[in-house]
Amino acid sequence: MNPPVTMRQIAERAEVSIGTVSHVINGTAKVREKLRQRVLDAIRSLGYQPSQLARGLRRNQTNIVVMIVPDITNPFFPAVVRGVEDVAYKGGFRLVLCNTDNDAQKESFYLNEMRSYRPAGWLVIPATDSHMATQLKSSAIAGPPVVCIDRQPPDWKGDVVLVANEAGAYSATQHLLRMGHRQLAVITGPLHLTNAVERLKGFERALAEAKVSIEPEYIQEARFNRQSGYQAATRLLRMLPRPTAIFACNDLMAMGVLLATRELGLHCPEDVSIVGFDDLDFAEFTAPALTSVHQPGYQIGTTAARLLLDRIDGSRGSPQKIALPSELKIRHSVACLSPTVPPARSKRREAAFEIR
Repeated sequence: MNPPVTMRQIAERAEVSIGTVSHVINGTAKVREKLRQRVLDAIRSLGYQPSQLARGLRRNQTNIVVMIVPDITNPFFPAVVRGVEDVAYKGGFRLVLCNTDNDAQKESFYLNEMRSYRPAGWLVIPATDSHMATQLKSSAIAGPPVVCIDRQPPDWKGDVVLVANEAGAYSATQHLLRMGHRQLAVITGPLHLTNAVERLKGFERALAEAKVSIEPEYIQEARFNRQSGYQAATRLLRMLPRPTAIFACNDLMAMGVLLATRELGLHCPEDVSIVGFDDLDFAEFTAPALTSVHQPGYQIGTTAARLLLDRIDGSRGSPQKIALPSELKIRHSVACLSPTVPPARSKRREAAFEIR
């Protein structure tokens, strides 16, 4: 690989001063058109590529947008990242991606480490036990803008883009109730995360409206991953009476529920109905195909990126909380327990309750 071309080499080729080259490259002063063209010709002939980082350090801001995600192996997050990258690229920004493994300490490390790169802005999907609100509080006014995605950590007062979590969970629970289920259980995410709290609220609101009550042990808290969903489902499916339906508050936990069901010698949906939340690509291909609440990952990413770019461009105003609509996707993982409602009719009726 050839060494990088320097401004001194450009100046020698164009027979101008280094200052003139600097003014042409950085636009810091007007240069006579004849000299400017000589500099541009020298740049093209030498293949000069300016250092974006060096230019950013001089201006105290680069064209870098840092995105921090908790688990890049979670199939929901790549769609969000893709939406962010598409908008950032078109806006002239370049995306740097950091994965925290849902570790708050690793998240804190990246928040500190990446500051030295002078990013234009941050997009953060917080770790499960995130302390980012406290960490960023000191630089919230003077520092680059920050938009949280999908999860709103405790005490976060800034911009956030997520899905209509409560409405989606409400719709999923209504579906189970209309299919005749009364012995319901729910597996939530970590209840210090707002999306987990909102999904539990939607579940409980649907039960309250239907005048259905459940015991506290039928509400199991997990960590939005398959293993914790499996462990919670194992506990639930060993209870007496056993729940006839389980609402898992994301699809990875729903996969854990499916696994626990099989390992205990039970069948879905004959012995236990299962509903997820995310509508990941694999939901159509599980056995049976998983009923799930769809949240538009790509649109969440594009919405968050546009909001961030507006902030970078100087848009002010109160912090925004943008909740995109969810939609219940009805498939085959829920059985009808009501003898008065045939399954086909129930499915047609439920379509009217999808969230548009």
